[in-house]
Amino acid sequence: MRHPPSIRASGSLLKAGARGGGLRGLTFVELVVVCVILTILAAVTFPMARYTVRRQKEMELSRQLRMMRNAIDDYKRFSDAGLIPIDIGTEGYPIELETLMEGVDLVGEIDVKKRFLRRVPIDPMTGEAEWGLRSVQDEWDTTSWGGENVYDVYSLSEGIGLNGIPYSEW
Repeated sequence: MRHPPSIRASGSLLKAGARGGGLRGLTFVELVVVCVILTILAAVTFPMARYTVRRQKEMELSRQLRMMRNAIDDYKRFSDAGLIPIDIGTEGYPIELETLMEGVDLVGEIDVKKRFLRRVPIDPMTGEAEWGLRSVQDEWDTTSWGGENVYDVYSLSEGIGLNGIPYSEW
């Protein structure tokens, strides 16, 4: 009687294993070598994963800063074009960051507000929606805001980026 091919193949494997003189498996030395290799691979992978998360946060910080700076520039463009009223002493920049979010009335329009931001973004380095502000009258590297207007924003994080530049100077 002929057996199906699957049974015949498994039977031949059993007979071959039996002829080898014992059960096949890994020795203790082989097992230790495999564990050492896996440990080395894990040791190499973990720092790369940590830097990947940090790099993603830095990219998000850069994107948030660019978005807010573009909104400030758009506000300034609108004020220079005479499309929004200019407050005295602001030189055409918003009085505070929330002005970009709340919006301003357009000149010559009734009940029409122009919003430049949907919301104040969260700083990925601090986890807060708080940013350092600079006005036109402030020095470029000051950490205190004069309060006249919002000319620039920066992160309040005290950390240093992967590029060696503090986040507050980005």
